[in-house]
Amino acid sequence: MLDDAALQQRPMPMPTSRGPASAAVMRALLDPRTAGGLHDVLAAAHADTADVLRDEDLQLALFCLYELHYGGIAGVSEDLEWAPELNAARLQLEAPLEAALRAAVTLPDRPEPTAPAVAAALFTLTGADSGPSLSRYLARNATLEQAREFLIQRSIYTLKEADPSSWAIPRLSGRAKAALVEIQADEYGGGRPGRIHSAIFAGTMRSLGLDDAYGAYVDLVPAVILTSLNTMSLFGLNRRLRGASIGHLAAFEMTSTIPNRFYGNAFRRLGFGEETTEYFDEHVEADAVHEQIAARDLAGGFVEAEPDLLDDVLFGAAVSLTIDGWPGAHMLERWAAGESSLRTTEPAGEGVEHA
Repeated sequence: MLDDAALQQRPMPMPTSRGPASAAVMRALLDPRTAGGLHDVLAAAHADTADVLRDEDLQLALFCLYELHYGGIAGVSEDLEWAPELNAARLQLEAPLEAALRAAVTLPDRPEPTAPAVAAALFTLTGADSGPSLSRYLARNATLEQAREFLIQRSIYTLKEADPSSWAIPRLSGRAKAALVEIQADEYGGGRPGRIHSAIFAGTMRSLGLDDAYGAYVDLVPAVILTSLNTMSLFGLNRRLRGASIGHLAAFEMTSTIPNRFYGNAFRRLGFGEETTEYFDEHVEADAVHEQIAARDLAGGFVEAEPDLLDDVLFGAAVSLTIDGWPGAHMLERWAAGESSLRTTEPAGEGVEHA
């Protein structure tokens, strides 16, 4: 069994910047006296981008600011978590992200604001997902190197799994709150530190010779990976978006069981044992239960308590299905072209570099 020291999340290393926005944010994190110029740099970066959701520079800048509210960044003072200039920069980055997310998805027809109707609508929505299947490709065709790339890409979220959704707990009440706590309790190991799902995933990474330290591979993952996690942080950290956070988590849990079965089979096909497949096998069992709780008690119970936020729940679910599908599509596209799905570590333009 791992001891508490082995399970402790340490501040992640400062990433390498990908352009002027992320470089300016990193400079401000290391030297808050430079934060006064952030507004103009971020405004210029937004004016220059063709697609906020896929912009390497802007998504990394926001990712670094969000990390102040999680495990932190090495060399950055914890006193900066609520520094006014940095939080103003975060809000400046969040507004176009939210606008782009709303423009990127189509909401399903509104059900009645009752738990059975909301659950039925979510099951219909998640059951209609017909995009290319990363999990099936991994189970049938992936090479060992592609399986390692998959774990590297997933590590950015999975090594802090459940944390973004936990921000919603104090913002709920009654049936929805109890349901979210039940789901999160499983994610955090039911009181057993070694069974925390992120800790189990870290074991999967170690079994393939990968670094299990949080943030070790940030420089290697593309913008779509950061956008996926930034979206969850956006929903979780803003109380007004609690409905979107609930909808996102519900859709996430409702589309997890079958892919995790294929992921486990992929590593078995490649010759790995339980120390590698345990994370995925655990989710096959846990998420089969979670999907019912998430649809009926969490999302359905939330809408019955706050019917005015039904559209936000549907928005969060639609975002989960759309945006969270982009990383898989990216990997499949690159692999089909015979290329790696990982980025190079070359910095994009002026920046703060941390080799």
